[in-house]
Amino acid sequence: MKLVQIEAVLENCEFFRELEKDYIKQIAHLCHAVAYEAGEFIFEQGDFGEDLYVIAEGRVLLERSIDLGARKGSVVIDTLGKGRVAGCWACLLGESHNLMSSACCQKPTQALTLKGSELRKLILSNTTAGFHVMERFCFLLKDRIQAAYGAMEKI
Repeated sequence: MKLVQIEAVLENCEFFRELEKDYIKQIAHLCHAVAYEAGEFIFEQGDFGEDLYVIAEGRVLLERSIDLGARKGSVVIDTLGKGRVAGCWACLLGESHNLMSSACCQKPTQALTLKGSELRKLILSNTTAGFHVMERFCFLLKDRIQAAYGAMEKI
């Protein structure tokens, strides 16, 4: 994927929308495009997380495995499509973390991946843009928590 295409994906991403063009360009330089097949996991629950993923094309199920003793299975927390983001959010806070869910491609998917530690350095160097990213992060976490509670009600 060319740099201009990566920038376009970021400009339309729920997490980076409304950032200044120059900041989008800086973030684009941190990204790498990765292709996944249907049924392939982008990441799995319990993996060590250090990356963020922006869905450029395709559809990804964000799911959590659950073990309630006699009842085991998984629940879909959210379905992510173009412009949605997943990954390890703790890396934005400078902490290591094991992932609490899995991301499985429902159909062939193209995603951008970037190291959370690299994005963290960038947001610390520009507090205005950093505030915007962290504000979007808060809204995203709110939505994911609501989706997780909704998924738990289906158990």
